[in-house]
Amino acid sequence: MEIKLYQLDRLLKNILSTFLALISAALLVGIIYLVQTTNASKSGVVERWNGSESAYKNEVQFRESFPKPVSEMLVTTHNHLFGFAFIFISVGLIFYYNSTITGFWKSFLIIEPFISAFVTFGSIWLVRFLHEYFVYLTIASAILMYVCYSIMTVVSLYELNMKNN
Repeated sequence: MEIKLYQLDRLLKNILSTFLALISAALLVGIIYLVQTTNASKSGVVERWNGSESAYKNEVQFRESFPKPVSEMLVTTHNHLFGFAFIFISVGLIFYYNSTITGFWKSFLIIEPFISAFVTFGSIWLVRFLHEYFVYLTIASAILMYVCYSIMTVVSLYELNMKNN
């Protein structure tokens, strides 16, 4: 017998639904932080990693933000890759048992966020040390990662809470 989300025991459905809600809230807070620190703009993302030019305020020159040192880049990359790996394996394993999306798209949605996490956090290094145009790769891969995550979560929550046998 093949297990499907909508066939699970009510308690297990509640546990999985609550987990998906909590992890989604955590990711939403991260996105809000990202928007707050970058103004959700290409130039804001570049400035976040490369720093900004000096500005004059009250006749004292200072930098608005400093280029991120390698140590901070390493910590950011390390923390995000570890965190996203656990998020995507958890959500991917839950989504694996959905019956709404199958075949190629199911496989794509499960695997793609792992690739996008690697590309997103790899490309910030390219933005910081090679060229700011890599910000387009950062933005595109992050959007794709969050879209795949969202589809997997919405479909899983649908099957856990709305789909009937």
